[in-house]
Amino acid sequence: MNKKLRILVGKPGLDGHDRGAKIVARALRDAGFEVIYSGLHQTPEMIVNTAIQEDVDAIGLSILSGAHNYLFPEVIRLLKENKAGDVVVFGGGIIPSDEIAELKKAGVAEVFTPGADTRHIIKWIQENVKPRV
Repeated sequence: MNKKLRILVGKPGLDGHDRGAKIVARALRDAGFEVIYSGLHQTPEMIVNTAIQEDVDAIGLSILSGAHNYLFPEVIRLLKENKAGDVVVFGGGIIPSDEIAELKKAGVAEVFTPGADTRHIIKWIQENVKPRV
């Protein structure tokens, strides 16, 4: 039997808007993934600790506050520091299109902007995230 992918949906920073994150989390769950939702106002350290404790295969970060250029790379740095650099990090939120390439250089596997179809996100995960060994 194939292992179900485990995905942590995280809301780092002070952004208090989580409707989109909850919609994505529910769509992922309905698609058959195991989903852990972090809740609001999480630090990068809290998200990484949860990811390690829950043995997730991927982290989806939702950021609407404009702090993505710090928070995304910080989560990736902490994952590597904690020997979990193989956890796939993807994200979404209000991210200017001219900043996406820089985030990808920093290790963000994919960025979904507002209006992204949840079916597209699910398909991307199915094609790009594999269970961690």
